[in-house]
Amino acid sequence: MSDRTMFERLPGRAAAAVSQAAGGRPLGWAARLGLAARGTVYVLIGILAFLVARGSSAEADQKGALEQVLAKPFGGFLVGLMAVGFACYALWRLSEAASGVHGEGDRMGPRIKSLVRGLVYAGLAFTAVSLLMGSRTSQSGQQQTFTAQVMAHPGGQWAVGIVGAIVAVVGVALGWEGLRLKFLKYFPQSELTPRVYRLVRSLGRVGNIARGAVFAVAGVLVVVAARTYQPAKAAGLDGALKTLRDQPFGPVLLFLAAAGLIAFGLYGLLEARYRRV
Repeated sequence: MSDRTMFERLPGRAAAAVSQAAGGRPLGWAARLGLAARGTVYVLIGILAFLVARGSSAEADQKGALEQVLAKPFGGFLVGLMAVGFACYALWRLSEAASGVHGEGDRMGPRIKSLVRGLVYAGLAFTAVSLLMGSRTSQSGQQQTFTAQVMAHPGGQWAVGIVGAIVAVVGVALGWEGLRLKFLKYFPQSELTPRVYRLVRSLGRVGNIARGAVFAVAGVLVVVAARTYQPAKAAGLDGALKTLRDQPFGPVLLFLAAAGLIAFGLYGLLEARYRRV
């Protein structure tokens, strides 16, 4: 084989190597650990949302959930374990972005979604580590500060508004996927008992719709913050849940959202056990 032929085949071989690594056992276990960490934190967020509906001032977002864990016995160890889980989840999603998403072929859309998810959960891993190091700035406060900094630059309002619109569209898409049960393609029905499959189907539908709705509200709030030049309105997940609370029949809406987020968390734990990775 000539040097030229070997050189031409290198990109294909590199892609195959990445794909093989992505499907290997170590990364598979990393994906499952990450899914378990994500599921756990969403169960905690749902519980915090219930408390907010009853009048609590708790921060109902990922950092607020981790702070609650940190305050418990062995909390530092558990938050450290979740930081590892988030990092594993990020690694798995970034490997999908590089090599392709299982069951999606080489389509670019799913790979971009995995890239975004990987970056988000890398940020959550950093948040967990910062908590262990003593940071006590709220997640919503950090988002508001960052939004204000971006909006202070020329074109910043437009940039923030576009990001908010993207988040809102992603939320609608997540809800639609839940409604249409598109997530079931990741679960081998032939390998699940009928009871487990029904549980995955029910929790996945309710949970994905609820998470999508909350994300959509959060995105709309970011758009409103950009339009009115009020960074305080860009309060992320916590702000979205508290906005629901402040509407007519708000406590009922928030109870429903909380139940849906807990359902998504439980679905995530089932993902960690049964999903194809």
